[in-house]
Amino acid sequence: MNSSNPAILVTGGAGFIGSNFVLHWLSQQRGALINLDLLTYAGNPCNLASLEGDARYASVRGDICDADLVASILREHKPSAIVHFAAESHVDRSIADPGAFIRTNVQGTFTLLEQARRYWLELGNSERCNFRFLHVSTDEVYGTLEHGDAAFSETTPYAPNSPYAASKAASDHLVRAYHHTYGLPVLTTNCSNNYGPYQFPEKLIPLMILNALEGKPLPVYGDGSNVRDWLFVGDHCSAICAVLESGRIGETYNIGGNSERKNLEVVTAICDLVDEFRPDASIGPRRKLIRFVTDRPGHDLRYAIDASKITHELGWRPSLPFEEGLRKTVAWYLENSAWVENVRTGAYRDWIRQNYEERVAR
Repeated sequence: MNSSNPAILVTGGAGFIGSNFVLHWLSQQRGALINLDLLTYAGNPCNLASLEGDARYASVRGDICDADLVASILREHKPSAIVHFAAESHVDRSIADPGAFIRTNVQGTFTLLEQARRYWLELGNSERCNFRFLHVSTDEVYGTLEHGDAAFSETTPYAPNSPYAASKAASDHLVRAYHHTYGLPVLTTNCSNNYGPYQFPEKLIPLMILNALEGKPLPVYGDGSNVRDWLFVGDHCSAICAVLESGRIGETYNIGGNSERKNLEVVTAICDLVDEFRPDASIGPRRKLIRFVTDRPGHDLRYAIDASKITHELGWRPSLPFEEGLRKTVAWYLENSAWVENVRTGAYRDWIRQNYEERVAR
């Protein structure tokens, strides 16, 4: 890796938010980057195909629970920061298989913290002062809000309601403990629901876009009144950079999009955009495809983020209104049918086998 600036280590950089961050970081000429990703179902190296041959970028396939691997990467590349995205993140999957979430989100974060602490202690004084461990988390750790309640702030008590949220809350507490016990220079961000390019099609917005395009039913939990604050992934990436560069050590920063919407509002907006971009007389108005289905267990009613701290301290605020961001997102999925097909059919998994597993086997 060739760069005059110190490298950073990113975990989970082939996932949705991680890959957007990797592309954002390198587009800003911020220095070299090592991406550690296990490439599970949601880790897609095709997201980063444009970086092939870029000397500033290195990719390592591996598990954040593998302490020896993490230690070797830190020794070899000597990063000035770790930005930790790697996580199991889908609530429905956490209900079906909570063990995978405990392993990755809790054990994996612990392993990273412990190896980062050992690495940090071996650095020279200047490098030790400049090192940062930035942990990317979620607003779901705060639990749920009623309509009319004040938005989540950084001092809102934790009250996770799903195995996913509980595993992220546990990882947040570990990060905090490593700062207060060992002095590790950590930063934590808790974000609202992200959307944008490269999101795995099991999530609400890409699922609705693709089903609407194909005239398939649009399943909406309950009566669609659950509220989320929506954050365009590019805005999230710029916020993380701001926190990494200027955030106060040991602090938590909430990152939101100032865009609360009921799920039903989001789905109807997607229907209207798909009708506009790809009208289809055989399907008719896509709103007719909406189907209300049995709510999932423990479904939180409302999430809302108070992002005033990051605005006041670091001058960050979201740049993209939800309507504009959603239009860009719908257009991206419609224009990138090859990527969608690659993910839906699992063809990218064949690429991973050919470029990693089979090479190792030889």
